[in-house]
Amino acid sequence: MAERADDEVLRFVERFALDLTGAGFPRMAARVFASLLVADEGRRTASELAEVLDVSPAAVSGAVRYLAQVKLVVRERGPGERRDHYRVLDDVWYTSIIERDAELLGWERTLAEGVAAVGAESGPGRRLDETRRFFEFLRAEIPELMQKWHRQRES
Repeated sequence: MAERADDEVLRFVERFALDLTGAGFPRMAARVFASLLVADEGRRTASELAEVLDVSPAAVSGAVRYLAQVKLVVRERGPGERRDHYRVLDDVWYTSIIERDAELLGWERTLAEGVAAVGAESGPGRRLDETRRFFEFLRAEIPELMQKWHRQRES
């Protein structure tokens, strides 16, 4: 029975990794992330990840580097431990969305420069400005949406 459950978990990891890959994640990072989500404590060492996913440690290294860069996992080491553990952040999607605020603001500024460069009344200018306004709208709505999420999560 445990083997069947393990097989089902591995199938889930691969299916969810494919979903994430379809959304733009690098394939190995998606597999590592999904594997961390299903780990009992939400954390694993690089060697555990390599073993579970049947990949090389080098593949895991690149994947965790990407995941740490986009703030979906953290690297940690307990007192006296010799190996790093990679852990999925608590409330990972909330944190990820909040971290995007500065990125969205940067995109807005760059898009405004693009509008000025091509002319606000031109076709490209209108498209660029609509994109900028969308990001501006999104940034304004995210704080309330995240508060709503916390209220729902606590109930």
